[in-house]
Amino acid sequence: MTVQTDSPSPRPPRRVLLCAIGMSPQIVTETVYALAVRPPAGQAPWVPTEIHVITTAKGAENARLNLLSTRPGMFHRLRADYGLPPIDFDAQHFHLIGSNSGAALDDIRTPQDNEAAADLIAELVRDLTADPASELHASLAGGRKTMSYYLGYAMSLFGRPQDRLSHVLVSDGFENHPDFYYPTPYEHVIQSRAPAPPTALNCALAQVQLAQIPFVRLRDGLPGRLLAGRANFTATVAAANRALEPAQVVIDLKHQQMLVNGETVTLSPTAFALYAWLAVRAQRGEPEVEWTSVEDAQDYLAFLHRTLGEFDKVTASAEASLNASIGQRDGKALADYFQPVASRGVKQALVEALGVPLAQRLTIQNVGSRRSGSRYRLPEDLRLDIQR
Repeated sequence: MTVQTDSPSPRPPRRVLLCAIGMSPQIVTETVYALAVRPPAGQAPWVPTEIHVITTAKGAENARLNLLSTRPGMFHRLRADYGLPPIDFDAQHFHLIGSNSGAALDDIRTPQDNEAAADLIAELVRDLTADPASELHASLAGGRKTMSYYLGYAMSLFGRPQDRLSHVLVSDGFENHPDFYYPTPYEHVIQSRAPAPPTALNCALAQVQLAQIPFVRLRDGLPGRLLAGRANFTATVAAANRALEPAQVVIDLKHQQMLVNGETVTLSPTAFALYAWLAVRAQRGEPEVEWTSVEDAQDYLAFLHRTLGEFDKVTASAEASLNASIGQRDGKALADYFQPVASRGVKQALVEALGVPLAQRLTIQNVGSRRSGSRYRLPEDLRLDIQR
């Protein structure tokens, strides 16, 4: 006899709400309401599965007491009032801006505090967008203006097509009111604030609307190392800006180093040798090369002897791989040596170090055709500085 059991409910897609707040924790409940209860016209409700908050030490304690305590527990009340499913949100989801000493800041007052906020925001957004199956919705409504700026910029740097950026708009009288957290489904009275004489306001009549904010997505232009590792805000912005600058390439033959717009690109010794050979040919105005050409393979070996020396490991390895094919005039075997170095050794390293847009302006180009055959060179508009 087979006993049938209910299969577990499938886990909902990971939907992450990220808010930056100061001393106004209402931003969290207002945004959840606008997304999950009253979404913009034509859009389905978007219920977060987890919420993360960027704030200071004072902001975190204020938010914990107002949102997550037993009373008033406004976040729990919002969920109960509208029957929202469980949402992963507790004090562990507060991300505190810290000083250089590591202590959480009570406020953002100095340029160093601003830098700490920028780095925390960039690192958190990078982490939250690392899961390709997740959706991230970031709200700009809270915190200091610099926090909103950094959060919006971080979304431009790391945001994917499924990620969104927004601001909540609250009707007059309720905006910034310390007792208003969301429009209630029942009559709930709070008193208007000075300087006008106190007037009863019914929270059920409040309007909270979500304003979607379009943003430019630059993620594909970032180096892979910044997407995979700790994302310092300043370094990430500098990398994004480098992709827009004219490509200045320095080839240091003596130390076997390559720099692009001041950024060191780590190439394997074999990949560096191939790129340096093409760079020297480009600087001399010499024609494109063919991976299948015996004459070009001989020119490459001669370059290695002149530049790296007779006993260099790259030279010895290249001679071992190429000499037999040169003697047999075996073009296919020659191409089998050069092509992987160009595609995997050079291209992948450039993308990892510089990002796709800038790497595409530097990588080895195939300028041939079906009729004339494949021929290779570096891009013609490169600014090359070859140091011997």
